[in-house]
Amino acid sequence: MKNFTRLFAVASLLIIFAVTAQAQVTDNSTATATIIAPIGIDKQVDLNFGNLSVSGTQGVVTLEPTSAALRSQVGGVTFPAVAGTVTAAEFAISGVPESTYSILLPSTDLVITNTTGTGGETMIVNNFTSTPTPTGELNLSGTETLYVGADVTVAANQQSGVYVSAVPFDVTVNYN
Repeated sequence: MKNFTRLFAVASLLIIFAVTAQAQVTDNSTATATIIAPIGIDKQVDLNFGNLSVSGTQGVVTLEPTSAALRSQVGGVTFPAVAGTVTAAEFAISGVPESTYSILLPSTDLVITNTTGTGGETMIVNNFTSTPTPTGELNLSGTETLYVGADVTVAANQQSGVYVSAVPFDVTVNYN
């Protein structure tokens, strides 16, 4: 019986030490952070509505945000046989491949001013749109082309000349 009591006492101590040893364990981990390439935007082509003919009635020209430079008109503005340079604004977007990004276009009117006529005449450019919209996705190479179109309002009997914005408009892209 003594041996059994000793054996029981020794077994009890071993169990207590085993439980105590298992009550606290330690492991470790490393910390990591990855800095990604910033998203980039680089203007390739300016927005250009091309040649427009006016009448005694106000009109609006819409330039679609595509590489095809599609435009339409309503009201008293028409397109002459010689179209001139017609281009949607084009931007090269770059960054981390397959990342998505948001697009922020101007929300206020942009004034363009006659730089060759008698001076001071203006037109309003607004309703900016883009392709893609409202977000884009970079391809496997980390690039995408962003096109921006808009409307220009042409007044009745608008003075002839070349109209240019004194301040360029901003297009902002951000990673999602």
